[in-house]
Amino acid sequence: MRDEIEILHDRGVKETPNRILVLRTLLRSGSPLSFTEIETELPTVDKSSIFRVLQHFADHNILHLIDGGDGITRYEICHGDAHCSVDDMHIHFYCTRCRRTFCFEQMPVPQVSFPTGFEIRSLNYMAKGLCPKCRNKR
Repeated sequence: MRDEIEILHDRGVKETPNRILVLRTLLRSGSPLSFTEIETELPTVDKSSIFRVLQHFADHNILHLIDGGDGITRYEICHGDAHCSVDDMHIHFYCTRCRRTFCFEQMPVPQVSFPTGFEIRSLNYMAKGLCPKCRNKR
């Protein structure tokens, strides 16, 4: 797996301490994180700085924004080589009980043909239900 500096350089983004911290947090999480979760992990970084870093990362195709349908945007690192496209996206699962979002990177988003003239820049494929742990708590 590439480190934070390599990812930033590959996308033409200057490394700063806050960018490295946010990127490291997202890489280590193993699942998409909300703004609040990132903020909790980085108590020494102010909210506005985190927001600016996330926006900068989105502008430079470093991360995907995931809408889980619960009103909360989650952020996930794009693992494409030097660009981020719909082909790099995968299916997610949202547990309605524990409210965790799981990545199924081995399950790419199914190909869908759109009418001529439409350019897809983001695609969200979210399944919802109970994760195995919550399902077994019934």
